[in-house]
Amino acid sequence: MRLDRFLSSRLPELSRTRLQVLIDGGHVRVDGVGRRASHRLRGGEEVWVEVPAPTPLELTSEPIPLDIVYEDEVLLVVNKPPGMVVHPGAGHDRGTLVHALLAHCPTLSGIGGVRRPGIVHRLDKGTSGLLVVAKTDRAHLELARQLQARTVSRRYLALVHGGPAPEAGVIEAAIGRHPRDRVRMAVRPAGQGRAALTRFRVLERFEGLTLLEARLQTGRTHQIRVHLAHLGFPVAGDPVYRRRSVRPPDGELAARLAALGGLALHAAALGFTHPVSGTPLEFEVPPPAPFAALLDWLRRRRARDAGGSGVVL
Repeated sequence: MRLDRFLSSRLPELSRTRLQVLIDGGHVRVDGVGRRASHRLRGGEEVWVEVPAPTPLELTSEPIPLDIVYEDEVLLVVNKPPGMVVHPGAGHDRGTLVHALLAHCPTLSGIGGVRRPGIVHRLDKGTSGLLVVAKTDRAHLELARQLQARTVSRRYLALVHGGPAPEAGVIEAAIGRHPRDRVRMAVRPAGQGRAALTRFRVLERFEGLTLLEARLQTGRTHQIRVHLAHLGFPVAGDPVYRRRSVRPPDGELAARLAALGGLALHAAALGFTHPVSGTPLEFEVPPPAPFAALLDWLRRRRARDAGGSGVVL
C-alpha cells in the first residue's frame, strides 16, 4: 500500500492535504527513513509520524451570527446556512464558518490544520444543516474515530429532479475525481475511487420533483449529489451535477429554486456519542426558510392540481 493511503486509513482525523504536508516536511519516517507519499509499504515496517503542535492561527475572527444548536466545553453543533463556505480556501479568505467560529470561540482543536480549526467534517457551500465542531484535540480525535467507524448518523433532505421508481434503495458506488474535470467528483470504476454508500427513501412526490431522505454510511466529497445524479436524479439547484437531460425549470419554480441561495439539500439530523461523557446525542433542525417555502408551494400546487382544497397538514 502507498504510504499516503496507509496514513489516511490509520489517521482519519487528518486530511489528505495535512498528511501530504507532514510527509513533505519530513515528519513521517518508515523504519527511520523519510519517504515520499508514493512509497510502497511491504509489511512489517515501523511508520513513525510526528504531528507538530498547531502553529498560531493567522485567520482573523469575524462577528458573523451563528445558529448554535448545542454547545459545551469540548464541542458545539451549528446549523450552517446555505451559501456559507465551511473553511478558508482558494477564493474564500473571508466570511467562512471558521471565521465566525473563531469570533465565538477563539480556542478550537488544531488537528485539522491552521485553516480548518475545529472542523471534524464538512458540508458543501450550497448545503445547509448540522455540523459538529471540536474545541479540543481529544474531542476531535474521538469524533473522527466515530466517523471512521461509521457510527455517526447523518440524515439529509434532498429535493431532486425526477424521482426513483422504488420507494427506497441503496447506492453503493465508488467516488473519485472526475477523469476530465478535476473540480468535480464522479462515480468511478472499482479501484479508481473510494468506497461510498448512500441509503435513500422517498418522502413525497411532486410534479417533476421528489423529496428524498438520504442517509450517509460514508462521507465522500459531494457524495449525495454525485450518487443521486449518477442515478439520473440530480439535486435541484445544483449547477455542477445537473444532467443535460433535465429540462431547466421555468416560471415560478425557477424563481423559487433561485431563492434557495444554494442547493435543495439539507443536513437535517445528526447523531453521535459525546466524545467525553459517552452520552448519545441527537439533533434535528428544519430546512431553511426558502427550502421550507418551496416545499410548501409544491404541496399546495399538488393539492390544487389534484382538485383538492389546497389545505396541507
